[in-house]
Amino acid sequence: MTNDLLARYLAAWNETDADARAKAVADLWTEDGTYTDPLADVAGHEAIAAVIAGAQGMFPGLVFTAGQVFEAHHDVARFTWHLAPEGATEPVAIGFDVVRLTPEGRIREVIGFLDKLPG
Repeated sequence: MTNDLLARYLAAWNETDADARAKAVADLWTEDGTYTDPLADVAGHEAIAAVIAGAQGMFPGLVFTAGQVFEAHHDVARFTWHLAPEGATEPVAIGFDVVRLTPEGRIREVIGFLDKLPG
């Protein structure tokens, strides 16, 4: 996973337009790609886009940004992300995702962990 792919991944999570979000998910994930975290376990573009929409509904106005950790080898990457109001210095949520990629660089699988949650 390159920094460009990470930026596109986070952009998909921040995309509020449903059609643009669906396109971003389709561009990033394989058709049978999966997303699993403590709150979701889904497969396929439509379900992944719905999880993203659900997260946006739970945290309106907040944006995902890259955290401090980014490491990749072979077809696997891991990184942290933050969720906060734009420009905030302290995130309200912090997560850690592990991503498995195809040889072409598309996402096959995301396994997410939530390190800090609001409230």
